[in-house]
Amino acid sequence: MKFFGRGYVAAIACGAFESAARNGSYVTAAEELHVSPAAVSQQVNKLESYYDKQLFTRFNNHILLTDAGTSIYSVLAPPLTELSQQSRRLLDGQARTRLVVSVLPSLAQAWLAPRFVSFCEHNPGVSIQLRVEEDPVDFARDNIDLRICYGTRFYLDFKHELLFKDRVAPLCSPAFMKAHDLNESSLSELPEHLFLHTVWGSSYASNPGWADWFSANGINRNPVLVGGHQVEMSSSAIHFASLGIGVALGQVELARPELEAGLLTQISDQALPLGQAYYAVFPHARIQFQSLKSLIDCL
Repeated sequence: MKFFGRGYVAAIACGAFESAARNGSYVTAAEELHVSPAAVSQQVNKLESYYDKQLFTRFNNHILLTDAGTSIYSVLAPPLTELSQQSRRLLDGQARTRLVVSVLPSLAQAWLAPRFVSFCEHNPGVSIQLRVEEDPVDFARDNIDLRICYGTRFYLDFKHELLFKDRVAPLCSPAFMKAHDLNESSLSELPEHLFLHTVWGSSYASNPGWADWFSANGINRNPVLVGGHQVEMSSSAIHFASLGIGVALGQVELARPELEAGLLTQISDQALPLGQAYYAVFPHARIQFQSLKSLIDCL
């Protein structure tokens, strides 16, 4: 008689498989389950014996699901994850459903906050724990349900939903534009110290700067970083521009509230696309959660 004749043993094997698949490691799964890596491997072997399929393949120091493993994981993961969350809610005394959402700092206030308002109005039974942090994040360790990020390179094994792809254009306050008699043609004559530069960091090589914008418009101008103000977040560049500090090559979608409120003016229609799009990223097992589906719809 195969080992699935006993439900308790079956649950242990399924739990070990789910944890190993989610973490991509027998060692990490063992730490999570408070057992040895050998015990996790043994339970996975039992599951492979039962299905007569290889569920994992090794890649460097990680394990990856095979096609058969992916099929089984898609069936086992949702109920096991829901059971885990329900247990956590009962232990915490929580009556509400909670979603743990991780987001880039540049998106947290200007872009995400207004969408949270709409989501909360239509989903009063769901609460949000918001984590504002840079990439990469650890879904398993921090029990993250959803990550809002730029590009997907850190999360290739997760489910992706495209949110939007932004573009950059010259932005400044109406008062600044008037004070400097600024327009698309005169922008090339603007003094160096009045340019705002977004310093994307060493991890980003595909995002355009002022030299790219001028080059795309056939203008021989290269405002240097040290000549103007530098900020490390695109949202800060937008905010500084709205205060009249200078002209930012700002993200148009992130600046939409300021543009619609008249706090910012787009000097030129010429815009350059960013190198990557913004995505909602989440574990495959979470796809069955209605609260998460509703949140993604709002985004």
